[in-house]
Amino acid sequence: MKIVVIGLNHKTAPVNIREMLAFAGPKLEEGVSCLRGMPEVREVALLSTCNRVEIYACVGNTAAAVENIKSFLASFHRIDRAAFEKSLFVHTDSQAVRHLFRVASSLDSMVVGEPQILGQIKNTFDFALEKKTTGVLLNKLMKKAISTAKRVRTETKIAENAVSISFAAVELARKIFTDLGGKSFMLLGAGEMAELAARHLVNSGVRDVVVVNRTYDRGCDLAREFNGKPVRFEDFPAELVHCDILICSTGAPAYVLLKEQMHKVMRERKHRPVFIIDISVPRNIDPDINRIENVYLYDVDNLQDVVESNILERRREAEKAEIIIAEEVETFIKWMSSLDSIPVIVALRQKAEEIKEEELEKFRNKFPDLDDGKRKAVEYLAAAIINKLIHPPTAALKEDTEDRGELIAAIKKLYGLNGEENEE
Repeated sequence: MKIVVIGLNHKTAPVNIREMLAFAGPKLEEGVSCLRGMPEVREVALLSTCNRVEIYACVGNTAAAVENIKSFLASFHRIDRAAFEKSLFVHTDSQAVRHLFRVASSLDSMVVGEPQILGQIKNTFDFALEKKTTGVLLNKLMKKAISTAKRVRTETKIAENAVSISFAAVELARKIFTDLGGKSFMLLGAGEMAELAARHLVNSGVRDVVVVNRTYDRGCDLAREFNGKPVRFEDFPAELVHCDILICSTGAPAYVLLKEQMHKVMRERKHRPVFIIDISVPRNIDPDINRIENVYLYDVDNLQDVVESNILERRREAEKAEIIIAEEVETFIKWMSSLDSIPVIVALRQKAEEIKEEELEKFRNKFPDLDDGKRKAVEYLAAAIINKLIHPPTAALKEDTEDRGELIAAIKKLYGLNGEENEE
């Protein structure tokens, strides 16, 4: 059998094309069932996310399978094949294996190192197992992809550095406070990035949440989401005295927190450290506040510098990951190649056993009065001779050599095995 992957992703297709080919909800089960029902497809798994739609299959005839899968995508989604065909990629055998390993290790993701894709591949595999659409080959491939991704995360730092503004904010907060558990923070405004950073902080252990918004009702809604308390906009400087972290994104045209106000806050806080993130453009926090002792103020450019530095670091780690993937692909391809030899080894063993039993039967008929001890000695001798005779070809079939195909053909011809073993 051959391994083939056919699909498209964020690199090859815009979102409107990816949307048209997505398999969501009931469509996923129906799609997998239709694919498995194709005569060329022996095993199949379907990965469908917001960034990619990829079909992994074990097939008999690669060209026929690819052609039929393309036609299936068009008919199943009721769209013209020409609308998406140029966006499709097709990989076979080692390139298909490498592609899956890179996807699972998040090297093919929009954000290199993101963790979500591995969970999505696990879900894809679990679904395929549940629907019984995979077999020996794809099961081994999926398990190897998952273990390869885990090895990449263990042996590299590809996922350790923040590559989004919101994650960078949390990373900086950890550097200042080390442990975010028990810290309190104020969300000032309702900008999208600020809200996302706030959510990351909550997920990192911050518990006391204060939400301030010019529209008080909107602040109340957000406070409920964060299990925090709303505060009116004019009261936030007084409330800031009790907060260790401030995330600001109000959209105001001028500074909403001045140096003089912050001096007062710090006096009342007895100069305990405060971490301030001003994601607003234009800035809403007076930059001179950063000169106050124990006040750590970062604006969006500071955060972007952190992000760019971390992206470069992830790229360096990605190079290490590629080496790991190359090793794992080689290991899998060697295992896959050995599968071609298994039917021949089984047939060779069966042929030898048949010859042995045939000759032993002749021997027993010729010497019917032979006692059990001598009969067993002859049977042992026959088995030993057979084992020694078939050991060299069996060992050769198990070796990883470039001429494996020629060796298989030669052994089948020499021992008359054609048609005796199950072939794909």
